Amino acid sequence: MVGESGVAAALCHRSPRHQLKKFMDLSTTYLGMKLRTPLVPSAAQPLTENVDNIKRMEDAGAAAVVMHSLFEEQLSLERREIFESMTQGTESFAEALTYFPEPSEFHIGPEVYLQNITKAKAAVKIPIIASLNGSTPGGWVEYAQKIEQAGADAIELNIYWIPTDPSLTSIRIEDTYVEILKSVKQQVSIPVAVKLSPFFTNFANMARRLEAVGADGLTLFNRFYQPDMDLESLEVTPNILLSTPMAMRVPLRWIAILRDQLGLSLAATSGIHRASDAIKMLMAGADVTMMCSALLRHGVKHITTVENEIRAWMEEHDYESIEQLQGSMSQKNCPDPAAFERAQYMRAVSSYHP
Repeated sequence: MVGESGVAAALCHRSPRHQLKKFMDLSTTYLGMKLRTPLVPSAAQPLTENVDNIKRMEDAGAAAVVMHSLFEEQLSLERREIFESMTQGTESFAEALTYFPEPSEFHIGPEVYLQNITKAKAAVKIPIIASLNGSTPGGWVEYAQKIEQAGADAIELNIYWIPTDPSLTSIRIEDTYVEILKSVKQQVSIPVAVKLSPFFTNFANMARRLEAVGADGLTLFNRFYQPDMDLESLEVTPNILLSTPMAMRVPLRWIAILRDQLGLSLAATSGIHRASDAIKMLMAGADVTMMCSALLRHGVKHITTVENEIRAWMEEHDYESIEQLQGSMSQKNCPDPAAFERAQYMRAVSSYHP
């Protein structure tokens, strides 16, 4: 019969993976906010339009929630200035002004959006991040102030712009992004993140410019929904395709590159469906990982599944905290930094065999 001292000695000699579970710290910091885990539902109307659904996401383990977007076009409609907006500059911006949505296409108006922020803040304990979606400075400043007054903990500026005017230079486009951020930052005290596409001549320079004028974080990357055609009606139709894990490759690369170049928060979005996707993003250097398509496919309880799988992976690989693995595979810390640049392209091409 083994005495107590013998049991203790046996436990001491067991492999760490077979000892009693240690406390595991999944907390992270994003936009200056301490979050319980790095799992955050991203902006999506079906997910966050209803306050009860936000409560269910908190119960499932969401560390924060990004509200669905309030669109610039809604603000124009609110001011009854839509006609002027559509007629001024149509020669230069026909793609943006000729096909404005009808008011009925927006589920809720700006005032209801603000009310939902207040209701959500009263209903849950996790941070509520509002989302403003647009492409020009416009009325963003005023509504950013109202969003702060409604109780939002932070704002995500979702700049969705597809310029098609051949006379518009890249410098003017980038200056517009900087102007939008600067105007909002001057009027609010809560943190502001910018959600971007990767389509810049030098994305690293763009990221640094935004940090210089006050961006508290970057959300990488925005997915541009592409149109389709109906061959019977001969109309161009919207066609939303949910992401797949393959979409995570672009943000993975850029987060790894930017992790040690910038001092702001980095949120990974696009293609995060499984625990392994979130872990890779965190290792690249993300502070939070945002999910949308996975929750639309599997429901909000999928947040619980991903968290449990992250915990299991960390225990198996002897990680005790998210902080311990964050940035461990960034470009600076990667054994082969060139893997995130052109060298990897050449290796990939030469290694493929049909």
